[in-house]
Formats: sequence, C-alpha cells, structure tokens
Amino acid sequence: MNNWISCHDNLSSENIVVETKISDNQGERNVTELFRYKNLWFFPDMSMYVYYSPTHWRKIDLKKYEKKEIN
Repeated sequence: MNNWISCHDNLSSENIVVETKISDNQGERNVTELFRYKNLWFFPDMSMYVYYSPTHWRKIDLKKYEKKEIN
C-alpha cells in the first residue's frame, strides 16, 4: 500500500487515526499512526501530541482500535 496523500493538498479528517510520515529532501522519517485535532497531531492513545506536522498521510485498518471485550 503506497497511496500517500499530501497534507498540503488534503488534510485527513479530524479524529481519525491515519498513518503519517514526513517526506522531504532529507528522506522519509517519522512514519507513525496519528490523528489530527485542529492544528495538532496526537498519538492514538492521546498521550501527547507530536512537535511536528506530517507532510503525508494514508488510511489504515482501524479494526485494531475497536474496543475489545474482556471475558
């Protein structure tokens, strides 16, 4: 899956976990799952926001973020 979308052209929807990265003249880095809320990008568990803005994002399988029942 290599369908990255430029954040410059199209930001992801708010509160949706997506895979993000920085891709520029220094290469690709900071590939991780984040979600956007207004101008900030947070880790899925909301433990903190990142101190950078991703340049690209793409959809991921959200099933792993569904609530799981404990027996």
